[in-house]
Amino acid sequence: MSQGQGQATTGQDQDQVTGMVCLESDLQDGQMKEVEVDEQKILLVRTQGLYSAVGSKCSHYGAPLIKGALVGDRVRCPFHGACFNIKTGDIEEYPGLDCLPSYKVKVEDGKVYVSVNKKSLKLYKRVKDMSCRVSGVRHTILLIGGGPASLLCAETLRQNRYEGRIVMVTRDTLPPIDKPKLSKAMHLESASLLLRPTDFFQQHDIELWMQKEVVSVNPVEKTVKLNDGSLHYYDQLLISTGCRARPLSCPGSELEGVRILQSYEDAKEIHQSCVGKKAVVVGASFIGMEVASYLADKAASVAMVGNGSYPFERSLGPEIGKMTMQMLEESKVKFYMNDGVVEIIGQNGKVKEVVLKSGAVVETDVVIAGIGVIPNSDFLKESQVEVDSRKAVIIDKFMRTNIPNVFGAGDVTSFPLTIRKDQRVNIGHWQLASAHGRVAALNMLQKQIKIDSVPFFWTVLLGKSVRYTGYGEGYTEIIFKGKVEERKFLAFYIKTSSVLICFLGAFRVAQRSKALHRIARGVTTDPGSFPGYVTWLEVP
Repeated sequence: MSQGQGQATTGQDQDQVTGMVCLESDLQDGQMKEVEVDEQKILLVRTQGLYSAVGSKCSHYGAPLIKGALVGDRVRCPFHGACFNIKTGDIEEYPGLDCLPSYKVKVEDGKVYVSVNKKSLKLYKRVKDMSCRVSGVRHTILLIGGGPASLLCAETLRQNRYEGRIVMVTRDTLPPIDKPKLSKAMHLESASLLLRPTDFFQQHDIELWMQKEVVSVNPVEKTVKLNDGSLHYYDQLLISTGCRARPLSCPGSELEGVRILQSYEDAKEIHQSCVGKKAVVVGASFIGMEVASYLADKAASVAMVGNGSYPFERSLGPEIGKMTMQMLEESKVKFYMNDGVVEIIGQNGKVKEVVLKSGAVVETDVVIAGIGVIPNSDFLKESQVEVDSRKAVIIDKFMRTNIPNVFGAGDVTSFPLTIRKDQRVNIGHWQLASAHGRVAALNMLQKQIKIDSVPFFWTVLLGKSVRYTGYGEGYTEIIFKGKVEERKFLAFYIKTSSVLICFLGAFRVAQRSKALHRIARGVTTDPGSFPGYVTWLEVP
């Protein structure tokens, strides 16, 4: 099929620009085509004999949706899996916040015409209509936390015409930010990380209380106490406090130069303190590996200390761990695996060297810990809100805790995962936290909506991206399609009876969507039914 180029025509509506973009016969059902009207790129879709048209770029990072996959009435982004309804343009799976613009389509005399409002000609995303607070409505929803779960909850409430008071309490110094970028691009300025500008919250009557922390919750009185001693009443409460980075506890961990990555300020300090200096990263986790990758061409030297044989060995398997380790070694990152830190030695109060269990001594100026996270639930100690053995807040599929009108969402929670037959899990994925926030809001409004999203995350090492879909804990077999050593492969994680529970790679999004839907249905699969692959080291 050839690229369509719409020619503007004059219609009765002077606010519209209309272009003939293709012949009716150009597309069959289940096909997409990128067309143009007055230089505006548009995604044209045909399903069940009907044409529809929406914006051509994903609202998350602007990926071209023509390279994505069309599944039913949804188009899935080729980068990070966000889904949009092809008829309305509404976002239906995350990451991202905004919808796509949708356009009028007319078929006449075998020709397809698309009309675009002149005011939206250069826009590729659309903020869904929201209400505001109505004077006299005394109902209050209080959101604890400043991450994606709280933000999506607040926006979903307003999108569904909630007219009460919304208060978001966060100890952060900034409005909600695109936190996955912190470990991948630590030099970015705060303005480029904001998910919404400050005036957005004012416009939609969402009170944003920054640099404040909830220290206790009283469900009987329906109050929260802040670190300044003030008490605040709520009608409904969302606990979405996320997790905090686990600090090192060895001797010397209090020295200047020992850092964790938790906030924008942390990222900025790590970047500034490591440029041209020696750095040691402790913990071959996703965060630790991303930080080492980022610093590889900025620090004078980078060393990685991990307690396994390879990075990601338990979660992704030794073959992939070895490959990622080799990637970073090629960029001069030195690995100390099957090892750990026993002491950090300083001079004049500053880090000087790290002593390892193996006896090795590594000179360094900065130590960055990436050794896991701890759920931020300590403030619930006297609240009777139920937590699990890891102190994650226990919620059901409706995001409800054991306390009426108290909901939970995001990394701080343990919830039943549909694709694992409702096994209770704690998953720290940006995409899931966003979905949790939306579902929590809908259930606050008595919509009775369950969480059914399939987990998805991505990591970036040395500018190369890997995507992971599903939940691989407890896998019994990994089936590779392609060759790991050549860095061209798919990895299928199998758990008994040939049930595909997750997969990993960078590959044609149509294959990813096909596997994702199989995982969602919990059906058995044959990796041989996914023909072909492209390099895992694909830059989107």
